[in-house]
Amino acid sequence: MQEDPELKKEVRKAFGWDAYDEKERLSRAYLAKIVFNNSSKLNLLNSLVHPRVFEDYRLWVADQNDSPYSIKEAALLLETESYKELDKIIVVTAPINIRIERVVQRDNVKNEDVLKRMENQMSDRERIARADYILNNDGKASLINQVLNLHNEFLNMVKRNS
Repeated sequence: MQEDPELKKEVRKAFGWDAYDEKERLSRAYLAKIVFNNSSKLNLLNSLVHPRVFEDYRLWVADQNDSPYSIKEAALLLETESYKELDKIIVVTAPINIRIERVVQRDNVKNEDVLKRMENQMSDRERIARADYILNNDGKASLINQVLNLHNEFLNMVKRNS
């Protein structure tokens, strides 16, 4: 959404010139106010963005020949069904109050805005049910240790499958 000139043009056509600021940076707050209060607008934005994200990911993976494995990070991985191209699914969880606090700080928005966004996402129960691995990002358990353990497991899988 930052670098694709054609996508920027389509987003501006669909949501107005203010979708990007004077420095051509995406105005997340502007778009959030529109799409998280109108499901048809959210669907429109997703229909513009997700095909490009999928293609960008495919191109990136094609360049990863020397890597033993690759990881795709996507907020709506399960909702967009892009997980179907993947071998395993990792779900990162945290208590809702911690997630809300983090987004409020990161995006400088209100709790209500974060809750509105979350209403458009799959529930934790559904995401966890589809997960092959679950990482706990509650700030107490060591996320680094969990990631290193997964990394070692993935390397072992690659060795076994070679």
